[in-house]
Amino acid sequence: MESVMEESRAQCEEISSVIVESPPFSTGSNEDQSSSSSSSADVRIVTSGGLCIPVHSNVLAAMSTVLEKILDRLRKHQNSKKIIPIHGVPCNAVAAFVRFLYTSRCEDEELEKYGVHLLTLGHVFSTSKLKQRCARELGRRLTVESVVDVLQLARLCDAPDLYLKCMNLVLREEKAVQGTEGWKFLQDNDPYLELEILQFLEETESRQKRWSKTREKQSSYEQLSEAMESLQDIFAHGCTNVKPHHGCYKHGEILSTSEGLHMLIQHFATCKKKVGGKCCRCKQMWQLLRLHSSICDQSELCSVPLCRQFKLRTQLERKGDDGKWKLLVRKIMSAKAMSSLTLPTMNTQQVRVQ
Repeated sequence: MESVMEESRAQCEEISSVIVESPPFSTGSNEDQSSSSSSSADVRIVTSGGLCIPVHSNVLAAMSTVLEKILDRLRKHQNSKKIIPIHGVPCNAVAAFVRFLYTSRCEDEELEKYGVHLLTLGHVFSTSKLKQRCARELGRRLTVESVVDVLQLARLCDAPDLYLKCMNLVLREEKAVQGTEGWKFLQDNDPYLELEILQFLEETESRQKRWSKTREKQSSYEQLSEAMESLQDIFAHGCTNVKPHHGCYKHGEILSTSEGLHMLIQHFATCKKKVGGKCCRCKQMWQLLRLHSSICDQSELCSVPLCRQFKLRTQLERKGDDGKWKLLVRKIMSAKAMSSLTLPTMNTQQVRVQ
């Protein structure tokens, strides 16, 4: 116990030395500063361990609106002692807090030892810079074993960034976290936070599934858009290999192919069951031709077979699935536009096959 008190006294002396050396109070020589430091400190911060730290009210008021209000109350009550108690945290944590008020700095060692306490003090006394620094450090040091405790603290201290980091760690290491003592304690003592975590996990999983489904749909639209370009290039240039979005290069210069589409065209040309929907592959080809005609804006000059005929047929007929078909066309056009924006312009020298 004596060693702890000696350490606290040493910490108090260190804080006092910081006050003496602080530039904002440099009004005279170093000797004048040293002799007048104790007398100029008009407030005392007292910890639960008995540590008494002399401080300046103007510094406290400038750094914390909460401390400013406390000082105003002390003045109104004409309290000559002007003592501010800070209990419930280690003496050294309070000393580190006071040092931060004067220097706006925290040592890494202090953050490692007292990061939790300093975050609490930063929240209670509305010291946002200290709170942000502690939240970043605690987030950097997060472990599976500590994440539940830090999550509870982040929730109590209104630290959203730290809270989200904790939640993401729980999401990544769900099984490991649920096997810790912190999780068991949470289940027994804070069912609301447990429910909050489980809801977050469920919502994240649902969001990921929705995003995956959306990406799959978008990928399908992009593939159809590329198929439309490949179809036009094949009939326009007779190419079996085509590079979507960049026209049809000469043979030997093409990086990507559309062999599947070319094989489908060859099958369509020779199949005897193409009419009447008896052949599923031919049915796919009919759908591709119809889709092309819905997108093509140059039917008079288009080299794709039946493009003009499909356009005329579409104008004459109004089927029940016309709305869905128009939606599909819009999606493919949108995918084409997005692809043209995201794909970098390729240099023909870069695509030449040696």
